Parts: sequence; C-alpha cells; structure tokens
Amino acid sequence: MNKQRSMSPVPQTSVPESFKEARSDKRRYSTPHPRRRKDHQESKGIMGKLWHHSHSHKQQQQQSHEPKAVESKSVLNKSDNGKQSAWTKFFDHAGGRVNAVEAADEFSVDMSKLFLGLKFAHGAHSRLYHGLYNDEPVAVKIIREPDDDENGALAVRLKSQFDREVTLLSRLRHPNVIRFVAACKKPPVYCVITEYLPEGSLRAYLHKLEEKSLAMEKLIGFALDIARGMEYIHSRGVIHRDLKPENILIDEDFHLKIADFGIACEEAYCDLLVDDPGTYRWMAPEMIKKKSYGRKVDVYGFGLMLWEMVAGTIPYEEMNPIQAAFAVVNKNMRPVIPTNCPPAMKALIEQCWSLQPEKRPEFWQVVRVLEQFQMSFSRYGNLNLVQNPSCPDHKKGLLHWIQKLGPVHPNSSPTPKPKFM
Repeated sequence: MNKQRSMSPVPQTSVPESFKEARSDKRRYSTPHPRRRKDHQESKGIMGKLWHHSHSHKQQQQQSHEPKAVESKSVLNKSDNGKQSAWTKFFDHAGGRVNAVEAADEFSVDMSKLFLGLKFAHGAHSRLYHGLYNDEPVAVKIIREPDDDENGALAVRLKSQFDREVTLLSRLRHPNVIRFVAACKKPPVYCVITEYLPEGSLRAYLHKLEEKSLAMEKLIGFALDIARGMEYIHSRGVIHRDLKPENILIDEDFHLKIADFGIACEEAYCDLLVDDPGTYRWMAPEMIKKKSYGRKVDVYGFGLMLWEMVAGTIPYEEMNPIQAAFAVVNKNMRPVIPTNCPPAMKALIEQCWSLQPEKRPEFWQVVRVLEQFQMSFSRYGNLNLVQNPSCPDHKKGLLHWIQKLGPVHPNSSPTPKPKFM
C-alpha cells in the first residue's frame, strides 16, 4: 500500500511557448528555435482580424493559414491538411457547456463564449491556440488522446496530468504565476484556458538576444519575478518539476510569470507518480536517477536558468539531452560560468545547482538574496551582499548570509492540505 511520504519543511511566504517541446516516453529533445519578432508581429495582425467578426470571407481565403469561422462561437485553424479537425471537431457543435473537470466545476467552459484562433505551438499530445473567452484574449491548450493508444495507458496518464494541472492552477493566485481562466474535458479531448501573455516566453526573448547575456539590472529583475513566483508555489506545497525558459512567460509590462503546470505535483505525492517528468537539460540529478526528491529540484532548474541568462545560450549546447543527463549524473558536470559573471551571482548559481538538495537554498532565501543584489547594484554598481574585505570568498559569504536568514521563513504557516490523489 502506498503511503504518503514525509515532507521537508515548507517555506512560506497561471502558454504559449511551453508546448513547442514534444514530450516522449523515452527521450527529451531541445526546443526548436522560436520565430523572430517579425513573425510575432504578423501573427498579432492576423489575430486582430480574427477578433473582428465582421472581417470578410475573401480575406480568409486569401491566406491558406488563416482560420475560418465555424458558426458564431469558434474560429478554427484548418491548415494542417485536415488533421486539425481531429483536435477541434469536439468543440464545433452547438450546445452550451462542456463537462469540466470535476474538481473545479466553477471553471467549466461556456462554449458559446469561446473563440479559437490560430495554432501557435504544439507538443506530442497537445496544441496551443490563440483565443477569446468572454472577450478576453486567452491561450487555449487542447490535449488529445492518441488514436493508437492500444492499452489505454497513455490516455490514463494524459487525463491524470490534466486533472492535476487544473486542480493546481485553479488554486494558485500570484502576480508571477499564469492566471487560470477555465477548463473542460470531453474525452478524448481536454482543454485548459489561461490568460494570454503577448510577449511570449523567456526562451523566445533570450533567443532574440542572439547569444548575448542579459543586462545585469534586467537579469536581476527577471530572476526576482521567477523566484517570487516559485516562493509562492512552494508555499502552497506544489513542485513545478519542469522549470525552464520555455515555461516562463512575459506579460505586456515585461514581468515574468511561471506557466505550464502539466507535470506539477503536490510535494507529498510526487514520488508516487509514474510520469516521466521534466526536461533533461534542466533536470536535477536526483530526478534523473529516479530517486526520492522534493521541491529543491525546482531550485536546481532555477540555477540553470540563471546561468542561461548570464551565458546567453542553452545548457550543454554541444550535447544532446541524453548525453547531458549522463554527464550530470556520472560526472557531476555543470555548465561553465562565464568569466564576466559577477562573483556574487556566480556563487548563487553554484549554490542553486548543488549536488546535494539540502545545500540548495529555499526560494524565499533566493528572493532575499536577489533583493539585496538589486539594492546593492542600484546603489554601488555591484552585487556584494555585504561589504566585507575579510571574506573574499563570495560563495562562503553567500552561505553565511543565507544562514543568517535562518532555515524557516518568519511568516511560516501549516502546509495546505492536498486536494487530490
């Protein structure tokens, strides 16, 4: 009989580009390069046409990739040589509401208010569309069970992931977490609707820099947004398990939000799940080795993202994902930190990707360190935590500073009771 495992102490204190990477049962592949801003602007123009129901039928036929209206409640992309209908036909016929996930009936979709637009990303079993819901721009993720799933095991897994994602997203509310709007399930198709963030993913933004590192002030601001969002997520007893630039989205004010909770889990039950979680390049060693793990796997992924913002390239770029995973597990390999990285930032990166999870800081501690970096940089132009000439070792200085914060957040409260499993 499965028993709930004990949890480590909990610190206290809702997609678009994230579906470009297909998930496979056996291998992980790097995400293809996203389109340039020119393409993004063009898609915005197309979407502007979609939002106006009065656009002409002639305009729709002039571009084969532009979707056609189906009745008054949805706009569908028919560009994939008929394949698209397999994904969208379940949303075509009239009839009010679609059955929502039982755990969150209040978030059921009123199909008469949903308009589907262009597909802009996809994964192995999902498609992501622009859309309108209640006249609000949204991102609509449609998940479909495969036709060749002979024993039904994949269908069970996809349903389980959908249920967990909706349950978790529906109870997360934070400025740095993607906002959940609605969900529905109509097997073999499921959909999750979230707010639409126009600036795309952190991966797309970093790609546009063409291997240049972020300016330090912007890097600290981005890192703070992610860390604050993760501080909140961990305070709710949730582990993301797939923290990487593809899953970090940028809003119109250039604030970052954490997205894609498809493989997130309650910390108390993560070990009981049989899913193949995460992406090898950003995956913590204990996850690769399928050992027991906790929320510190997210801190490891955060360290890799910090490195990526400093280095301007993806981790282990010269390796394929399997080679990278092998090197991490068997050689304790980490990416080489650029020489122009400030010593204090280097120390934080190294602390976050420590081999031993207990040596990685909590996210609330990371937030305090980054806030100190931000203050120090604005005042003195450097990232020193403390002006202490007697401690030239920045890593030891960082550890000392973190230890002064204490192991438990001062505003700690009991862990939220798990709501599924």
